[in-house]
Amino acid sequence: MSTTSMYLAEFIGTALLLLLGNGVNMTLSLRKSYGKNGGWICTCLGWGMAVTMSAYLTGWVSGAHLNPALSIALAISGRMDAALLPGYIIAQVLGAMFGAMLAYLVYKDLLDEEPDSGTKLGVFSTGPAIDNKPWNVVTEFIGTAILVIGILAIGYGKNQVDPGMGPFLVGMLIFVIGMSTGGATGFAINPARDLGPRIAHAILPIKGKGGSNWGYSWVPVVGPILGAVAGALLFDAFVGECIVCVASL
Repeated sequence: MSTTSMYLAEFIGTALLLLLGNGVNMTLSLRKSYGKNGGWICTCLGWGMAVTMSAYLTGWVSGAHLNPALSIALAISGRMDAALLPGYIIAQVLGAMFGAMLAYLVYKDLLDEEPDSGTKLGVFSTGPAIDNKPWNVVTEFIGTAILVIGILAIGYGKNQVDPGMGPFLVGMLIFVIGMSTGGATGFAINPARDLGPRIAHAILPIKGKGGSNWGYSWVPVVGPILGAVAGALLFDAFVGECIVCVASL
């Protein structure tokens, strides 16, 4: 595949991810939505399936990273050509912005009628249940480390996962991460997933939207990047140790 095709796939895949994911948030949160109060299980499952369908669409072209933290971890661990990294990240962030804008078009009337500015922001980007940024970073770090370890484990060695099942299992991984760690920060676990929609929220003409909470915006960027790199390094250390142990038997 050409690099242009890979970048385009990351843009399209991340756009679909945010159209579906932000759409899930809007369905379940906006006051006049038929899906209002659908609950956290629906949120987590919806995001998991959004990842699954986006990965099926573009995985055969670019690997469907759809996440700058994952791309950085794969580059640092030698699983990705580092020369591709800047293009992947740019495509992912722009795709996330575009997908969030598409979700806005679907729900424009309901967003304009939503009385709470916090809800208007929350359907685009994440925020903490308790604003304690150092611990919010820890939460995002742990969630993203689990994500990367899980992704690498699904495709490794004697697990013998059929390639066609990979995106579905990653979606289920997202689901369980959301159920287990998402209640504290909304589980961004992906810088593009938060930053792209936050930029979209800032520039879109949403009535009564309020601010975009830029003071928090660094948390779902820094936490996931550090967590993803740590996850990849921990996975490689574990696999390396296991290979040594097996070889010594």
